[in-house]
Amino acid sequence: MTTIVQISDTHFGTEQPAVVQAMEDHVQEHGADLLVLSGDITQRARHNQFAAALAFVKRLRGHGIPETLVIPGNHDIPLYNLFARFLSPYGNYREHFGDDLEPTFENDEVLVIGLNTTHPRRHKDGLVTPKQVRAVAERLRRGDPAKLRIVVAHQPFGAMVQSDLSNLQHGAQAALECWSEHGLDLVMGGHIHLPYVLPLSRQYAGLSREIWMVQAGTTLSSRVRGTSPNSFNRLRLQRSESKQLCVERWDLLDDRFVLGSQFHLHW
Repeated sequence: MTTIVQISDTHFGTEQPAVVQAMEDHVQEHGADLLVLSGDITQRARHNQFAAALAFVKRLRGHGIPETLVIPGNHDIPLYNLFARFLSPYGNYREHFGDDLEPTFENDEVLVIGLNTTHPRRHKDGLVTPKQVRAVAERLRRGDPAKLRIVVAHQPFGAMVQSDLSNLQHGAQAALECWSEHGLDLVMGGHIHLPYVLPLSRQYAGLSREIWMVQAGTTLSSRVRGTSPNSFNRLRLQRSESKQLCVERWDLLDDRFVLGSQFHLHW
């Protein structure tokens, strides 16, 4: 069984020390095989914020998550430093998390493909380019269909509430229709600080197969949304004749994370 912990929108610079400790306590107790950090690592893409984030990720590795997959979010590009924004938009990101802005992870049970849907010329909107659509489709085509196949991007592909329609990825429909033809199972994201699990066929009628969306809330930041507490997702893939996945949402309650909900998905 492969277990993935998805955290998102940590916004280092606005992190809460007690929540950081609660996350570390959870990992020490439960571990996982892979940590996915789906963007907005920092609040303002500053060197010290990235350094604090990297130190946190390294501690999680030491506590029992050996592998990581990290992608940038729109907050990981400088906003007010226009010189850095346009001449070295990912400079601090690359210094701390490496040059690969679209990493992948694969083992015997799962393939996870990271996408960078940010750009220094866009303030917050995400975009999946035709080149990215083709590259992901080719990776899916070459992959083992028995594995759970996931794409991780910062901005969401599907909306739970009407007000979030403006936050959807540009190019989402064409991308999802293409990827469904090549066997994509799941997309993961963050950005809007609202956790949910959603079947995307309800929003995109042209999908040839179901693609589920797993959205993460904000894990560590004080920038929570409405009544949604700090949270993260834990995905447990179970091997059987079909692909079966349990998606758990863990919510902060009294300075510790507790199991908030479970969704059982299968393909």
